[in-house]
Amino acid sequence: MQRDLFEHRPEHARRAFAPGALWLGGFAREREHQLLATIAAVVATTPFRQMSTPGGRRMSVAMSNCGAFGWVTDARGYRYQPDDPLSGRPWPPMPGEFAALAARAAAEAGHANFEPDACLVNRYEPGARMTLHQDVDERDFTQPIVSVSLGLPAVFLFGGAQRGDKAQRLPLVHGDVLVWGGPSRRCFHGVLPVKEGVHPLFGRCRINLTFRRAG
Repeated sequence: MQRDLFEHRPEHARRAFAPGALWLGGFAREREHQLLATIAAVVATTPFRQMSTPGGRRMSVAMSNCGAFGWVTDARGYRYQPDDPLSGRPWPPMPGEFAALAARAAAEAGHANFEPDACLVNRYEPGARMTLHQDVDERDFTQPIVSVSLGLPAVFLFGGAQRGDKAQRLPLVHGDVLVWGGPSRRCFHGVLPVKEGVHPLFGRCRINLTFRRAG
């Protein structure tokens, strides 16, 4: 069944789950301690916050950003901007650890020379979710999306070009990486509510790093 697509997880397994889309099982796991330290440094400068959608709904996912651009949402709409609206200062630079991981994952999926200029750092506590949406605020849709899962497991939804298209359910665990681009670049995707649990390194949350070329 579709929900069991990645049930068997041999080390360094990889599977295509849509045209131009690749799952890399455990791809980030060996760098988990370095990633944890780097995430802590980013959010020490730009703390997690729960933003509100243009319609006024408070997001259940807490967010931060790093890189030349950060993604924000408020009454003015969805957009990228070079500065943190809370502090007025530029977002922290993209850590080399982050950029290298994203470039390596993209290359595995056939997207050479990926240089992300935005990284969304998302924190999902139990119960947090992300509704189906498209990533369409970027300028260049030839560049892929790279998504790194750390901490608690989650079920990732990956649909089609229309919101009503049937979505696959992809179970993700700590260290898994997804890359999608090409014909799947603008597919709808989301995350089901994260279940209660405690990860031995990341605690009671799931951290997602989403790399994009925004500018």
